[in-house]
Amino acid sequence: MKKIFQFLGFASLIGISYFGYITYPKLDLISGFSSKSMASGYFIDNRSQELIEKGDNDIDMITLATNKIDENGEFATASVYGLKERKAIYRKGLGVTLINDDFDASKPYLIPKRSKLSNNLPFPYGNNEPKDTVFANVDYTKLNAAVANAFDTKGAKNKRTRSVIVIYKDKIIAEKYDTGFTKNSKILGWSMTKSITSAVFGVLDHQGKFDIYKPAPIPEWANDERKIITTNDLLHMNSGLEWEENYNTICDATQMLFQAEDMSRSQLEKPAAFKPDTHWNYSSGTTNLLSGILRKQFKTHQEYLDFWYTNLIDKIGMNSMLIETDMAGNYVGSSYGWATTRDWSKFGLLYLHKGNWNGEQILNENWVKYTATPTKTSNGQYGAQFWLNAGGRFQDAPKDMFYCSGYQGQMVAIFPSHDLVIVRMGLKEDPEFDFNGLLSGIVGSLKK
Repeated sequence: MKKIFQFLGFASLIGISYFGYITYPKLDLISGFSSKSMASGYFIDNRSQELIEKGDNDIDMITLATNKIDENGEFATASVYGLKERKAIYRKGLGVTLINDDFDASKPYLIPKRSKLSNNLPFPYGNNEPKDTVFANVDYTKLNAAVANAFDTKGAKNKRTRSVIVIYKDKIIAEKYDTGFTKNSKILGWSMTKSITSAVFGVLDHQGKFDIYKPAPIPEWANDERKIITTNDLLHMNSGLEWEENYNTICDATQMLFQAEDMSRSQLEKPAAFKPDTHWNYSSGTTNLLSGILRKQFKTHQEYLDFWYTNLIDKIGMNSMLIETDMAGNYVGSSYGWATTRDWSKFGLLYLHKGNWNGEQILNENWVKYTATPTKTSNGQYGAQFWLNAGGRFQDAPKDMFYCSGYQGQMVAIFPSHDLVIVRMGLKEDPEFDFNGLLSGIVGSLKK
C-alpha cells in the first residue's frame, strides 16, 4: 500500500511538472488576454467582473487567471497563480490598452474627435427609436422562431448568443438580447473590425487619396522581394508573407495582440514565403499593418485618430463604436472594435446600399463590389477584409451574401438580393453554433 501511495505521489508530481512545463510559456498570454478582456468589458460596457469571467473569459486556460479591477485607477490586472501579472489600462476615447513595464501611463495622450449624429430621424439614419413597420411578405412566426432558436434556454450554454437583430428594407423586423445585454450594450466585434479597417481605405479611395494597386508604401521593403506587394494584396490577405494565426497556441497572432508594443510592425517584419497573389493566408497582422499604412497617410497622429470617426464611423451614426489602440497609438484594426448591435447593423446597411448613407456617398459603388468579389486564391470565401458565401460555406444561405466575421461567432451578414442585414453577437462560432440554420431560417421567413 505504501508503494502504491509513493507511486501515486510520484505520478502526481510528474503530472504537475508536465502541466507547468507546457503551461508556463503561455502564462503571459493568458494573463494578458484576461486583463485586457476584463478592463475592456468593465470600463467600456460597464459589465460586472462576474459577467466577464463567466462569459468573455470562459475559455480554456484563460479561466486559470485571477483578475483584479482598480476602478479609481481605471485598470485591471491578471495573473496565473501569482505569476506573470499583466496590466491593462483604460483611457477615455482610446479604450483599453494592454501595457508592458516600460509604458508610461501618466504621459498625456491624444484622443479622437467625435461628433454625435443629431437629427429627428428614427433608426437607422437617426438615433431616435425605430418606427414600427409590418411587412405583408414577412412570416413573423417563422422569423421569430428562427431568432429565438439562436438563444439558449434554461441556463444552457450550447449556443451562447448575446444578440440578434434583423434589418429588412431599413426597418428592424426582429431584435432579441440575452440576459444581461440590451440594445445599449457595446459588444466586441473581434475580427469584424478588419472590415472597418477596409472601409477606411474605401473612404480614401472615394476621396481619390489612395491607390490600392500601387506597391504598399513601406520603406523597409524597398530593397527586397516584398517591394512588389500592393495594398490590394494586403486587403485580400494575399501578400505571400509568413504568418501563423492559431489562437490555441503561442503564435504570431497571439504574440502580437498580447505582447507587441507596435502591432503594425508584427507583419511588416515577416519575410515573404510566396509570391503575392498566389497564396491566401488569413492574418490579423496584415490588418494591423494596414492600420499602420493608414496612419502614414496623415500629417499628424491627431488626423489619423480623427479620420476613422469623422469620415466613416460617426458619419453613419455608429456613435457607440470605439476602436482601441495599441501602446504605439495605432488602432488595432484587426480585432478591437466595440459597438452596440444596432450600430454594427448600420455598418452592414452602408454596404447593403452600395456605400450610400441616406443620400451621401461614403464609399464608391465599385469599392463595395470590389469588397464582395472573391480573391482568386480563397476558393470563393474571401474578398477585401470581408468573408463571402460565394463558395457556399453556408449551403442554405444565398450565395451573394457577404459578411464581417469575428472570433466566437460575431457576424454582420449582408444580403443584397434580399435587402437584408442580419447581426449575431455571441460566444460560440460555426460549427458549434448553427449559422446556416439561423441565416436560412430568417431568409426563409421572407415570402417571395
